[in-house]
Amino acid sequence: MNKEEIAKSIYDVSHITGEFKLRSGQVSMEYFDKYLFEAKPELLMAIAKIMQPLIPAETEIIAGLEMGGIPVVTALSIVSGLPSAFVRKKPKMYGTCKLAEGTNISHKNVCIIEDVVTTGGQIVDSVNELRKQGAIINTVLCVILRDEKAIETLAYEGLNIIPAFTMDYIKEKIASDNK
Repeated sequence: MNKEEIAKSIYDVSHITGEFKLRSGQVSMEYFDKYLFEAKPELLMAIAKIMQPLIPAETEIIAGLEMGGIPVVTALSIVSGLPSAFVRKKPKMYGTCKLAEGTNISHKNVCIIEDVVTTGGQIVDSVNELRKQGAIINTVLCVILRDEKAIETLAYEGLNIIPAFTMDYIKEKIASDNK
């Protein structure tokens, strides 16, 4: 699949209609369920192949953020051959009590992997905690950048965001297909 076909597939799989309560409390008659595209192996691998060349050359580890970044980082690790880490929102309170599971991120160049980015707030929180543990983080790679305001939020924290797609691009491809 080429990039345009992947964009259309993401939309076709993830755009659903009905009545949905949003995080803001508002009710919407449509919803974009990102977990639906992450659950399709062929589509997830096609996305990973699009993302792989976007990984900065100096990257030693790719780290997926809970929860949506985990399947993406797993597929991307398979495609790229880079080791991965799985980052929790909070360290677990038992066992190893780690924030980042899998590969050790201390003193390594880490590229953060996320599925959909709207504000970037959770990314900032996670990156700050990972940096406290010695991770060197300058780049965030995401499947979809939903809101470009996140670019400024992340830049303020010294982070460059590289989207495989923007929501505008995906909607543009669907609109052009429907003409």
